[in-house]
Amino acid sequence: MPARTVPLITDQYYHIFNRGINKQPIFLAIKDYARGKDLINFYSFANIRIRFSKFLILSNEKRTEYLENLKKENNKIVEITSFNLMPNHFHLLIKQLKDNGISKFMSDFQNSLTKYLNIKYKRIGHLLQGQFKAVRIEDDEQLLHVNRYIHINPHTSFIVKDIDALLDYKWSSLPEYLGEVKDEICNKEIILSHFKDTEDYKKFITDQADYQRELGKIKHLILEK
Repeated sequence: MPARTVPLITDQYYHIFNRGINKQPIFLAIKDYARGKDLINFYSFANIRIRFSKFLILSNEKRTEYLENLKKENNKIVEITSFNLMPNHFHLLIKQLKDNGISKFMSDFQNSLTKYLNIKYKRIGHLLQGQFKAVRIEDDEQLLHVNRYIHINPHTSFIVKDIDALLDYKWSSLPEYLGEVKDEICNKEIILSHFKDTEDYKKFITDQADYQRELGKIKHLILEK
């Protein structure tokens, strides 16, 4: 594997991206997306003592207890700030908490997802397009804008038709930010601390969605570094 051009530094935030090989779909069914979310949560922890396949055969009560115990240990390799699972790609906004944390997390997440989907759909070979891409976040302003970019991606990519549908998109962390689900995958404090309340954050997202959608149409005309 080629050396990574962007070093992954502990206590720094990164925008992580990968897509299906040849831009082919990754997630084909609701259960595929649900598995992706579960894997993101599971592999963010350190000291995981059982395989995810073994975790799944536990009762709901035992699974909840296991995750609660991991949370109490307060020992993670990465902190998930936001995420979005799209049909043929995904975005993550992550803080590395331990050396090599992002690399380990991404290896476990991608390998587990690939194995699950290949078995389910009777495929072999690679699911994803090579090494994941990573860009370091330089400051709070960038962090806010990347968080917004990730959350409105279904709208800018025309996966959903309008803002209401964007707010109902289940496979991102936006519903968690808006308090509409009980998920606790993300550490939202660094983002939400910039807003008066949830409604203020929602306004931040929706006021920019149409602008970002129009920008998406002409991005091939814009030369960016």
